[in-house]
Amino acid sequence: MEHDMTHHVRTMLDTHPKDLGQIDKDKLAECIEACFECAQTCTACADACLGEDMVAELTTCIRLNLDCADICDVTGRVLSRQTGWDVNLIRSVLETCRAACQACGEECARHADMHEHCKVCAEACRRCEQACAELLATLA
Repeated sequence: MEHDMTHHVRTMLDTHPKDLGQIDKDKLAECIEACFECAQTCTACADACLGEDMVAELTTCIRLNLDCADICDVTGRVLSRQTGWDVNLIRSVLETCRAACQACGEECARHADMHEHCKVCAEACRRCEQACAELLATLA
């Protein structure tokens, strides 16, 4: 499944009619995929937290999950649009996504020993945070 998504993301980038310039298409494809995966994982983790008996103790986690899911979704969509690329906007979006993933990943890691869904989510957040950082490094 993961390979298929990467393949489709990369194929769409490769078939774009405009020259994408100096952007590293592999890093871009990996970041888009990581963003959408993290958005789904954070959404599912928030829902799982709501199903826990100790839901009141997971309020911060749920909030960060939902914020991170929205930010990752937007970042993936913005990165998917290549026409009229604004590198300053892209840089800002990536920095915001990286910060959201870091905050959510750290919060989920606090609950990872007790809740498996938080462990899985923390891993997805770290992967997305890293993918954003790697793409940002290519834009510098």
